[in-house]
Amino acid sequence: MRHRKAGYKLGRTTAHRTAMLRNMAASLFEHGQITTTIPKAKALQPFVEKIVTKAKKGDLHNRRQVISMLGGDRRAFAWSHIPKDADEGERQAVETLRERAEVFFDIPEADQVERNRYGELRKAPKLVKHIFENVAPRFEDREGGYTRIIKLGRHRLGDAGELCVIQFCGAEEGPEVSGEPSGRRRQADKREAFAEKLRASRPAPAEAPAADDTATAVADEAEASEDES
Repeated sequence: MRHRKAGYKLGRTTAHRTAMLRNMAASLFEHGQITTTIPKAKALQPFVEKIVTKAKKGDLHNRRQVISMLGGDRRAFAWSHIPKDADEGERQAVETLRERAEVFFDIPEADQVERNRYGELRKAPKLVKHIFENVAPRFEDREGGYTRIIKLGRHRLGDAGELCVIQFCGAEEGPEVSGEPSGRRRQADKREAFAEKLRASRPAPAEAPAADDTATAVADEAEASEDES
């Protein structure tokens, strides 16, 4: 029995699991949503929500606690850097990521991220400052429940792990889930299509004669019988 063994182990050592949760949390705060497996998302959700709760208080003590939870005040948004010699495809990819993240919160400008000639990150916004200034103010009037998990109905290649999206609330038409109907909606559409197919295959019922036409026909038959007699 697993007495007093709470939490998700995820098949990893303590150090590996802690590093993984920190990296996933940093990605979630940078992009607003990430795609992962359901067990990882359920393990990440309370970790991220505790950070947001501490960031809402905004004092120095909670800032230091957030830095400790994330393993340091790392630099963020390295993905938003656009090299000078970048082609149109690279620029478009960065703009797409920026548009997705701006649905959830404000994103620093691209000129705030710089790399040296060796590709090393020289200048970038700090992640903790972004959490306290851009993420936490969006949930001032919300008592918990800052994130949500949405099952995608897809499985990962290789181990067939069920995939989901974990994202911040407030953008219900998120880029990963908008335009994709739910399982119930797809089932209802199939049933409607099948019912329509059955209705189309049935023969049309014969039209009943109108009441006036019936009375006229009866009167004509009566007159014809009188003439014959």
